[in-house]
Amino acid sequence: MKYKLFHLIPLFFLSTLAFSQNDFYKELADSTMTLTQQDVVYDPSYFSIDYPNGDVPADKGVCTDVVIRAYRKLGIDLQKEVHEDMKAHFSKYPKMWGLTRTDKNIDHRRVPNLMTFFSRFGTELPITENASDYKAGDIVCWDFGGGLKHIGIVSTETTYFSKRPMIIHNMGSGQVLEDIIFEYKIIGHYRYQ
Repeated sequence: MKYKLFHLIPLFFLSTLAFSQNDFYKELADSTMTLTQQDVVYDPSYFSIDYPNGDVPADKGVCTDVVIRAYRKLGIDLQKEVHEDMKAHFSKYPKMWGLTRTDKNIDHRRVPNLMTFFSRFGTELPITENASDYKAGDIVCWDFGGGLKHIGIVSTETTYFSKRPMIIHNMGSGQVLEDIIFEYKIIGHYRYQ
């Protein structure tokens, strides 16, 4: 079958786009893996930080800081992105903390706010119990019960026998790589570029 040049051009751009998106997510997973080399103490304290590109002290953090730091390594400032969207669309974000306005120091460090942001601007992916549905660079959120939510990034590493994707997160032991994908109830699965 013969294809005219103008038919091939869109195919070329679509395949280039898919290639660059896959590269982005692999690079995101790889940048997240570098965070496991840093000593970080789990510290959920409120910090007054710079804006934009503010961060809590490098030796402190929580689960959301893993995601924020990984994206920042790729030039995406979730502090700024979340703050700007919350400022423009405050009513679309959870009201769990009794706030009446945004707070650029903490809003992006709250899992429900990141879930809202990723569902608004990223791709919501199916929540399944099939390990192959979770790809490197995916963002996964869990419910620990009692109002506690958690977030992490899928790595390029898998478990040896079951081939479950390993997660990079901070649940209290610092920024670590662990096999926890199906240990808790998954409540969010996203891709964001």
